[in-house]
Amino acid sequence: MSEPNASAPTLQGRKALVTGGASGIGKAIARELAARGAHVTVADVSADGAKAAADEIGGDAWVVDLADTTALDELTLDVDVLVNNAGIQHVRPIEEFDPDMFRTIHSIMLVAPFLLIRAALPHMYATGWGRVVNVSSVHGLVGSPYKSAYVSAKHGLEGLSKVTALEGGPKGVTSVCVNPGYVRTPLVEKQIADQAAAHGIGEDEVLEQVLLKESAVKRLVEPAEVGSLVGWLTGPDASMVSGASWTVDGGWSAK
Repeated sequence: MSEPNASAPTLQGRKALVTGGASGIGKAIARELAARGAHVTVADVSADGAKAAADEIGGDAWVVDLADTTALDELTLDVDVLVNNAGIQHVRPIEEFDPDMFRTIHSIMLVAPFLLIRAALPHMYATGWGRVVNVSSVHGLVGSPYKSAYVSAKHGLEGLSKVTALEGGPKGVTSVCVNPGYVRTPLVEKQIADQAAAHGIGEDEVLEQVLLKESAVKRLVEPAEVGSLVGWLTGPDASMVSGASWTVDGGWSAK
């Protein structure tokens, strides 16, 4: 029996934008959407990374600092698929959390997605079709110590996604969240030292005792697994999927 085509051309002729698309989850999503026929713009703060990722999939690069949210106020986007994926992490107890870092995380992970959705909806409404995928996290559903900015930004993103679904539904636009656990990405690898310091344990113990402690499946999520789900969510079989949160967390949120 032949293998099913995991990347059917369901997005042929569509234009997609993926933020944080130069590496990790974003790059995997950009690859998946391009394989499904979309012309993908890779948005990232890294010029070299965005160009390399865009060149690989035959797309375009957009070098943008999403922390500078005022620069996005008058933006218009001619895209059919918007994937809000860009994010950063900072691990500190609340009383030690730098206020400017808290603001920056919320700018990148909540304010910027709002502004990008705001910029994309007029085109989606005009064509009667659009897909908004917000890469949230299991931390959009549950909390963890030392991540006040990240957790609160992701919880806000969940609410933004639901409102987008309610407003966009009658006009052909769906909006969903994808909620991974810990994914094998540079962002997660960078956390290990911070988590070790915060919890007072060795770096070799972080994976077992912290990152995978709550997961029933004891391994990291692979970026391509998240990309595959996003591909399905933007396809025709998911036209009634909106306002929901799709976990890819190995059972973490089942508790």
